[in-house]
Amino acid sequence: MQIVHAATVRHPNANPSWCARIFDAKAARTGGIVRRAVRDVEREIGRPAFVAEVSRRGFHLIECGGQFIIICNAGKMVVHT
Repeated sequence: MQIVHAATVRHPNANPSWCARIFDAKAARTGGIVRRAVRDVEREIGRPAFVAEVSRRGFHLIECGGQFIIICNAGKMVVHT
């Protein structure tokens, strides 16, 4: 039996325009914060494609409490606890 991990499978209903709309938001264009429900991301484009797009833009991605928080700034990130 072959095990296939979700990260290696292309999302069957990938919706690139949905992803483009996220990064066209004013907050994203001005270096702000955007958040989306993890379930919505997984339904619309899939986690691997979303993570790749955030990375391609040089932004930071945090997952917490069923939400993706995208810091739309390529600056150095420091987490204070």
